[in-house]
Amino acid sequence: MARDQVDLTTIERRDDLVAWLAQGVRPKSQFRIGTEHEKFAFSLEGHRPVPYQGHHGIRALLEGMQHLLGWQPIMEGPNVIGLFDVTGGGAISLEPGGQFELSGAQVETVHQTAGELMAHLAQVREVAQPLRVGFLGIGMTPDWTRAEMPKMPKGRYKIMTAYMPKVGKLGLDMMYRTCTVQTNLDFSSEADMVKKLRVSLALQPVATALFANSPFTDGKPNGFLSFRSEIWRDTDNDRAGMLPWAFESGMGFERWVDYALDVPMYFVKHDDEYVDVAGQSFRDLLAGKLPGMPGARATISDWANHLGSIFPEVRLKRYLEMRGADSGPLPNLLALPALWVGILYDDASLDAAWDLVKHWTAEERQKLRDDVPRQGLAAMVCGRSVFAVASDVLELARAGLARRNRIDVGGRDETRYLEVLQDCLERGTTPAQELLNKFNGPWAGSVDPIYKGEAY
Repeated sequence: MARDQVDLTTIERRDDLVAWLAQGVRPKSQFRIGTEHEKFAFSLEGHRPVPYQGHHGIRALLEGMQHLLGWQPIMEGPNVIGLFDVTGGGAISLEPGGQFELSGAQVETVHQTAGELMAHLAQVREVAQPLRVGFLGIGMTPDWTRAEMPKMPKGRYKIMTAYMPKVGKLGLDMMYRTCTVQTNLDFSSEADMVKKLRVSLALQPVATALFANSPFTDGKPNGFLSFRSEIWRDTDNDRAGMLPWAFESGMGFERWVDYALDVPMYFVKHDDEYVDVAGQSFRDLLAGKLPGMPGARATISDWANHLGSIFPEVRLKRYLEMRGADSGPLPNLLALPALWVGILYDDASLDAAWDLVKHWTAEERQKLRDDVPRQGLAAMVCGRSVFAVASDVLELARAGLARRNRIDVGGRDETRYLEVLQDCLERGTTPAQELLNKFNGPWAGSVDPIYKGEAY
């Protein structure tokens, strides 16, 4: 999440939480696309992680971006930890290991997303070049160890770093060594939300396979195509996963609220300080009975921040977040929103996608999710390969985008952003397999060339 929500309205009842989610409903004419992507900063000399402090550090990079863009700084104590565009709505933020994230503005078309991303990468290069910093889009750092990763000066991350080893083996790897690209999309009613949530949950492993791009750990192949996705299987299962209950009758905003209330909290932000309440219940905060904060009452900010610390494959806030994809090169960053917009923003494609997945059982969906990180397009579901399912899904997305008929200045519709995925299927490969081919071929068993060949 780019920055903390600021709304100190006190929440009195569970119904207030439901009502807050329901405020996300908007007419189709107001549907927007939000795209977020993370990337690793590395030193051009030596290809090492970039620390926060120093003349060539992350702070200097943020300050340079602030000077270039005129965006407002997001501060935590004396430290700038992000930037916010008060006019356009976009933001730049830091993940725990210094991963540099653009949280894009809400835009109407994938063409606008393309313009935004290309401008951002050009701006980042302009500021980073004098600092001798480059950027790599990949799902997991290919060679830096967990111990080598810098730590950003954000209170929430200190709390999470202490808590993660208590609930899973790989949570710190998730925090410090992974990067994702996600897209955030709207719904027109509670029923529309439920349908989109179910379709996107079922198909999220298909997106994971198509965008798989994290085959290396500590400089060697790790046996997976998306190790970033595998990491989520042992991070914190109280707040991650495929949400089988979302496919049961009675699913809606209330059911999501009840789920979120049962997910342990990380922190409460109080007077600009992060209070460690890791493992404690939002229900107690709602009742004013939170241990260590007697009498404190929940606010809308607390609720929004709590929802942002839940990590299922698809996340509901006042929009839906598609969370299954590894970060990658620019064409992949644009293909992700195009894929999901084509499926979820076109009624015919959404209906057809539901027909594709509605007979899958919870066990079959879970097995698919478990198999894809290692097997990618070769994984199976209901007697079909993910390759075959992905081919169907890509055709549905293409048809949906064609019917949307959003044309750029060159007369092209949004289907052009799917070409990189079509090429992937025609070759029967994924970004991870392409990297492995280079590792085993021209890179001669080294991942170091990735910092030149695959950098932005």
